[in-house]
Amino acid sequence: MTGTPTPLDGGHGTPSTRRGPRGLMVAVLALCAVGFAAYRHEAAPPPAPEAAAPAPVPVVTAAVRTQDVPIVLTGVGTVNALNLATIRSQVTGYLQSADFTEGQFVKRGDVLARIDPRIYQARLEQAQAQLAKDQALLANQKTNLARNEPLLQKGFATDQQVVSERAQIAQTESALKGDQAAIDYAQTELDFTTLRAPFDGVTGIRRVDIGNIVNPTDTNGIVVLTQVQPISVLFTLPTSDIAAVQAALNRGPVAATAYDQSGDRKLDTGTLLLINNQADPRSGTVQLKAVFPNAQRQLWAGSFVNAAVTTSVEKGALTVPTNALQVSDTGQFVYVVGADDTISVRPVTVKQRTRGVALVADGLKDGETVVVQGQYRLKPGTRITPASPDQVPDTSTASAGMLP
Repeated sequence: MTGTPTPLDGGHGTPSTRRGPRGLMVAVLALCAVGFAAYRHEAAPPPAPEAAAPAPVPVVTAAVRTQDVPIVLTGVGTVNALNLATIRSQVTGYLQSADFTEGQFVKRGDVLARIDPRIYQARLEQAQAQLAKDQALLANQKTNLARNEPLLQKGFATDQQVVSERAQIAQTESALKGDQAAIDYAQTELDFTTLRAPFDGVTGIRRVDIGNIVNPTDTNGIVVLTQVQPISVLFTLPTSDIAAVQAALNRGPVAATAYDQSGDRKLDTGTLLLINNQADPRSGTVQLKAVFPNAQRQLWAGSFVNAAVTTSVEKGALTVPTNALQVSDTGQFVYVVGADDTISVRPVTVKQRTRGVALVADGLKDGETVVVQGQYRLKPGTRITPASPDQVPDTSTASAGMLP
């Protein structure tokens, strides 16, 4: 029987039947690729915007000024009383009274204390009595001599008698001198029972109470008296400064000013008295002495102060506030504000720093602007904006990373 052949023979089918599974796989892969590309396009981040310029830094500024500047030399010193005395008794006795109040201002000659005077009064009267006795004896001896000298000429008195009377008179006259010396000594001891102030000054703490026995060997004495008006300050300067100080003294009186230990508060104004006659080779300094009226009693003996003397005046000097000065490893510098409000670093040479003003010898010009507060945020090229002090932090020192 003849018929149509079937596809089961040999396992072969039509061409369309053979391409079906492979074509489906290719289509799926193509769709996946298109979807992944679309996802990549949507997930990509947008381009970053350009960085904004930093805001200007607020700072306090000041102008470089030209002015006449006093050249001032300053040294650390100690206040010393021109006179200081430990008031102690020069005789032994009972302390009868203390006629002062601790811390009292007393005048020269004021009574400070009294010792029981009775023993010394008795010694004085005894010496006076001896003087009177010897004066009477001398008068009698002179009377006898006056009577016997005429008798000697008439032969009624012997030479020996007259010579003896003359010797007795000389002896008594010598005794009278001793009597007067004893009176003076007793009077002095009696005077010592009243202790008086040897100069104007202020009393300290009383060191012995009334009723105690005092004597000249007491180390502490009764009270210490200190002269406070005027008062002196001893201070030192380097030997390199002494030539300028001596030149100023040669021209006339040199003003001296005393400041507290911080150097900020003025205590008094006086006059330089002298430069010591030798230098200390170990420290390379010379001691100077200034005297102050101390009318307000701001200077106290034993306290430390800063003493300043003005030796000359530099005309037309360039100055800036000391707050403008910064320090780096290479020296001092300032931040200068340019015309476009940008910062540049300028090394400077400072000749003197006094009372908040720095005298600049080199590095700046008159009229330039420098930063005096807010330096800690600055570096070369920083833009700034002027501000008031209350708008800028007090920290004015540049950080280590910002130093030139």
